[in-house]
Amino acid sequence: MNVFIADDESYVLEGLKMIVDWKGLGFTICGEAQNGEEALNKILKLQPDLILLDIRMPKLTGIEIVKLAREKQFTGKFIIISGVSDFKYAQTAMRYGVDYYLTKPIDEDELTNAVISVRDDLRKERKNTNTLLHYREKARDTIIQDLLTDNADFLSFNPADFHLNAPVYQVVVYEKYKQDDFHAIWSFAELLRVTNKDNNSFDNIHFQEKDIILLKGEFSIEHFKLFLRHYDKGPQKYSPLDSLFLTYGKKVYSLEDVHYSFEDACNLLNRRFFCEQNQHFLSYEDLPDNKEFTYSVNSEECKFYYQLFTDYIQSFNRRKMAEALKELEKKLYYSNDNIMDIKYFLADIYLQVKQIISHVYNTVDIPFPSNSAVINLIESKYYLYEIILFFSEQFEIFMKAIGNSSSDGVLNDILHYINHNYRENLKLEVIAPLFGYNSSYLGKIFTKKTGESFNCYLDKVRIEKSCKLLMEDKLKVYEIAEQVGYKNVDYFHKKFKKIVGVSPAEYRKKQN
Repeated sequence: MNVFIADDESYVLEGLKMIVDWKGLGFTICGEAQNGEEALNKILKLQPDLILLDIRMPKLTGIEIVKLAREKQFTGKFIIISGVSDFKYAQTAMRYGVDYYLTKPIDEDELTNAVISVRDDLRKERKNTNTLLHYREKARDTIIQDLLTDNADFLSFNPADFHLNAPVYQVVVYEKYKQDDFHAIWSFAELLRVTNKDNNSFDNIHFQEKDIILLKGEFSIEHFKLFLRHYDKGPQKYSPLDSLFLTYGKKVYSLEDVHYSFEDACNLLNRRFFCEQNQHFLSYEDLPDNKEFTYSVNSEECKFYYQLFTDYIQSFNRRKMAEALKELEKKLYYSNDNIMDIKYFLADIYLQVKQIISHVYNTVDIPFPSNSAVINLIESKYYLYEIILFFSEQFEIFMKAIGNSSSDGVLNDILHYINHNYRENLKLEVIAPLFGYNSSYLGKIFTKKTGESFNCYLDKVRIEKSCKLLMEDKLKVYEIAEQVGYKNVDYFHKKFKKIVGVSPAEYRKKQN
């Protein structure tokens, strides 16, 4: 605890510092002053636990200091030392909350006993405050848990007492990005970096084995949106968000509806399996409507796909294989089956393909993994894209083992794939593995054969398709931008003008 001493006479000031064994009683002298104005400023700045104060000082008297400090919400203890034993002085001092009024000359024992008494009161207050805070914290967590699970009894607590009043709420759930990573993750609450005195901006609790943030108010929610925008294209390796995966539910406008936002976040967490590579967050907007879950894994679907993949392997049709894998991935995204059933379904497809190829090409040495290794690998994969990539790599190995392929043939397949899938978010690093190449090598082949980079070629295809749509004059420019694969209409305008020489609107007008 800290003590502050003020007296206008320096020898008295030094005496007060020495007369009491401050350290032995649990105090540290944090400051001193020799006039009332200086004393008041330092008291308000340092916020000491105890002030030892002479009643008569230049500029402000001891009584005035106490009065002004109390008006500024100062709650520390005061011991006033006075050369006057006037009852009125003492009465005024006590009215302003002075704990002891001692008269000079100072009796050492009397002062020590007063300090001990104040110290004991301070300790008791601190203990009571800490106990109250402890139970308040437990009550707050319990109330928030009840809000999240729609079990809150709104008649049994006042939201304002727990700083739960806000015009809008949003629930965020976060966990480790890599489940096999044993390093500690960053606290998302710390990364949010908003002022959170008394949990006014957000609450952070651990519940149902999840780390949960309850955002409260537009300020914290907007700050969260800015935070996500910073990582829109994926976080840099080893950056704070690189260790986190998070989901967030819709915004709700009453405490009674907070559970809806939490349900969204939990449902999204269960759909991590369908995330893209390096995707670190899912929004409530990414949650399909229940009516969209139309696909179901079954033996007929399994047979359809293993026969399809077997045909493409034997015909070396990489383009069709890539399209079929993409189609399967999209169908599974809308599957109403649990993740483990989907994994068993995929393992079944692979094992049937392996059986047919090994039977038909029984004289060829194909490096098939064992059935148990395949099942274990698929079961251990955390994301669907990893399994699809495994299929693509394996099927490419099968094709190379049973026949020959050339870079020209693959390139033609890729050009055909681009011309039919230009609406999608196409990237060379995503397409390359589907055709059995790494992106760097395929990029060099692509540029050498076509005379331009992959991105330039893709832009030309998209702009060519957009020109046809502009001439049809059925869609608005921003709709055409979306149709040909540009999410950002300004970027579409920029690319269109660069390639065609005029804006989309000018082109349409000219053609008409």
